[in-house]
Amino acid sequence: MFESLNEKLSLALKGLRGERTLTELNVAESIKEIRRALVAADVNYKIAKEFTDKVKDKALGTENILKSVKPGELMVKIVMDELVALMGGQAEGLNLNANPTIILISGLQGSGKTTFTGKLANFLKTKKNKKVLVTACDVYRPAAIDQLTVIAEQVGVQIFKDPENKEPIIIAQQAVEFAKENKFDVVILDTAGRTSVDEDMMTEISMLKSKIQPQETLFVVDAMTGQDAVNTAETFNARINFDGVVLSKMDGDTKGGAALSIKYQTGKPIKFVSTGEKMDALDIFYPDRMAQRILGMGDIVSFVEKAQEQFDEKEAKKIESRIKQNKFDFNDFLTQMQQIKKMGDLKSIMGMIPGVGNALKNVNIDDNAFKKVESIIQSMTPQERSNPELLNMSRKTRIAKGCGKNIHEVTAFIKQFDEMKKMMHMMSKGNNMANMMRNLKR
Repeated sequence: MFESLNEKLSLALKGLRGERTLTELNVAESIKEIRRALVAADVNYKIAKEFTDKVKDKALGTENILKSVKPGELMVKIVMDELVALMGGQAEGLNLNANPTIILISGLQGSGKTTFTGKLANFLKTKKNKKVLVTACDVYRPAAIDQLTVIAEQVGVQIFKDPENKEPIIIAQQAVEFAKENKFDVVILDTAGRTSVDEDMMTEISMLKSKIQPQETLFVVDAMTGQDAVNTAETFNARINFDGVVLSKMDGDTKGGAALSIKYQTGKPIKFVSTGEKMDALDIFYPDRMAQRILGMGDIVSFVEKAQEQFDEKEAKKIESRIKQNKFDFNDFLTQMQQIKKMGDLKSIMGMIPGVGNALKNVNIDDNAFKKVESIIQSMTPQERSNPELLNMSRKTRIAKGCGKNIHEVTAFIKQFDEMKKMMHMMSKGNNMANMMRNLKR
């Protein structure tokens, strides 16, 4: 996401690198290109113009001209500050003070509401330690109840459903009573998708909100629909006055217009972004981190947080000890690789590291590459995994046949493993990996 916008903004700011000061002439040229970049990203022209006018005013303001800061760097800082402000300034959390807290999920047909319901349930269960009840209030879409049932089982939360009942309001009321009786902390109501032109459906969700009085009403919108998403959000907000926006499908081919415009247009914050199909692919929306990624600065804070979630200090000490003793084997390698996989899409994760995102722009990183390595290791015997030195040509040939790869691929991987093992052993003499990870957690 944002690759095209990042590229265009980088070009717009590049011209200021060799300048000694910011002048009306060089600022005007950059401003014009920034505005074009925003419009190309499907940002409303009025918003793009207002944004660039603010950047121009700050860039030419004498109070901002610092002798120690280069013009190009100053302009990047100004643009970043304005991007952060445009997207809401700071992260907005959920109101979870009620017992139970009722969260109403709304949105268009096909926007990803049911999937988000599961992701939010998983987020509240694993990261907020809440007892969550999901409720199937979509009585119109075929298999909607079955879909939510599968998702609830997948994330390990209870579902309230009544397939014979065709009244969403009654189902929601019964779910809330059930939650109170069984001491659930949160009730998430998954409603039917609707279009803004369907008056009956819009009236229904307005009545549902009025009757249930949820603490949070979230509007799920497909980020790939760009400015259309913003227009739809305005229409829904006028009817149900939602509390926050969820941008789904942010891992798709999105220009970024919705993320940049929706707070400005509706006055409501983006609270979450959904970045994949997996149930843990849900992130709190941080305007400052998103601005950094748009400008190609990476997002090292999110990277470290994801690493911390998967980091096992006890396991790290064990691996460190084995590396120091030069006993690191294929079992250890497989364990580490599986922890990296849990962090999410590999290209997205690498893109969070400052300087790496731009380098990977035109590089295809296939997560299936892990499967190739896993298949090679899993075709080894337990003895071979623990003792890599046993792998002679005969054993390599058998492994190649077992995993469906050719002998050259197997041999190349084992050679790479040997070189990596030697390098890690050398580095371990001067570094303490467990300490490095502990320092990240501080």
